[in-house]
Amino acid sequence: MPSPTRPSRRFAFSRRRLTAAIGGVVLLLSSAACGSQLDPETVARANGTVLNGQQETPGDQTTSGGGGAGDPGASTGAANDEASASEGGTGGNNAAPADRDLAGSGKNSATGSAKQGNCDGFTNQTGITDDKIVLANVADISGPIPGLFESAQQSARAYAAYFNASNPKGLCGRKLEVLTMDGRTETAGDQQAYTRACDEAFAAVGSMVGDDSGGAKAAQSCGLPDMRSLTTSPARRACETCFSAYSISPNLVPSAIPKYIKKKEPGASDHVAVLYVNVNSAEVNARSYKAAYEKSGLTVDYLQGIDPSEFNYAPYVQQMKDKGIRMVQYFGPHQYTVRLQQAMRQQDYQPDIFLQDPTIYTDKYVEQAGDDGNGSIVYTTNDLFSNLGNKEMKLYRAWLNQIAPDAEPDYFGLYAWSATRLFVEKAVALGGKLTRKSMVRALSGVEDWTSNGLHTGMAVGPKTTPPCVAFIQLNNRKWRKISPGDYLCGPLINTGVGG
Repeated sequence: MPSPTRPSRRFAFSRRRLTAAIGGVVLLLSSAACGSQLDPETVARANGTVLNGQQETPGDQTTSGGGGAGDPGASTGAANDEASASEGGTGGNNAAPADRDLAGSGKNSATGSAKQGNCDGFTNQTGITDDKIVLANVADISGPIPGLFESAQQSARAYAAYFNASNPKGLCGRKLEVLTMDGRTETAGDQQAYTRACDEAFAAVGSMVGDDSGGAKAAQSCGLPDMRSLTTSPARRACETCFSAYSISPNLVPSAIPKYIKKKEPGASDHVAVLYVNVNSAEVNARSYKAAYEKSGLTVDYLQGIDPSEFNYAPYVQQMKDKGIRMVQYFGPHQYTVRLQQAMRQQDYQPDIFLQDPTIYTDKYVEQAGDDGNGSIVYTTNDLFSNLGNKEMKLYRAWLNQIAPDAEPDYFGLYAWSATRLFVEKAVALGGKLTRKSMVRALSGVEDWTSNGLHTGMAVGPKTTPPCVAFIQLNNRKWRKISPGDYLCGPLINTGVGG
């Protein structure tokens, strides 16, 4: 194992920001022996970028959503299996659809199933001029993990480009324009971006930042409709004008998760460990899941936080071996998952179940984990990226490729696309009645949003955790679905933790 290196003062500062970013990433997923200093290599691997103080970060910009027209190539996707990078895919996500798939129809059209509202009475207002509607998108682009949520920005732009290309007359004569801003992986960055959005944009769509508490007050104070990809903080959930395509309440856990575990590996459910990266938000999630498991008849023998600065996981693995743990659930970003799994291999420890949330359903995890990732199970609320039989998935991937040919479809981007679609459909239906207040009212009434089957039904207005999940597993660098049907559903378990 490599020896730890002493971080510079500049890096020590970044470490505090990295911890905040990790906490936000883990929080949003709840319904979803070398030393103690942070290993710089982990941060460099996080985005394939070396942090040297010279990283160029993109500035804020306004775009109509258009981009270079790439050549997505032919579709080779299968509904229940994903190819690896070594087999012609992109780390497990397969080639994108061909250009001919850029045109949707029916419910997959850019306006969806919405009936165009009468445009009479449509008035210009903040963010709306005679020829455009400005929509803000705030995502963590710079910071300790460069490009952390760039996919959310790319996907919001992709939907705007799809709408503009499909509707020459626009929305009541106006094109969509996306104002992209950097949350900088810090609370102040989010606050500053949303203060600007209040003045320059009509609404915000598809935003994704690690700690989104900073902009919550700004959004509500100006009445800004904020249709996010995901929400990470209690302050944002409390914001009355803020919603997310992936709705979550940390105290509500789908009973379908423990039920599936008990059926799949009955013996493992009696010896469970719940590990988490040791930040407050992750601890809340871990304790909530522990309570949900115990209410469902599982036995959690080991609950343990691991400091973000720790890169010697051997003692934790030894504890699990000593306790006879047969199921491990981990709450943390994929970089730390890889570290845990490497320690497990080094100590010849292999539980019956290794379970995690969708943060590891990424190309980067497949590439970094290698064989150590074999057998990893993920509970997820969206369809496989490879399922190009899903028309909305094919559409999402085709337009993402149009905007950013090198982009990889991921969890955050998928929900940013979904959030932007929902906003557009509601705006189209409102027509001349479109105002910030009318949009907030429209979004507050959405209770079963699936974005045409891209994901399970989301209670956008009520802001509660979805009761349905699917399970996928990684083997030989391929993801495949292992649970039956589309999703497994059941009652939500109110753990009383984090609500």
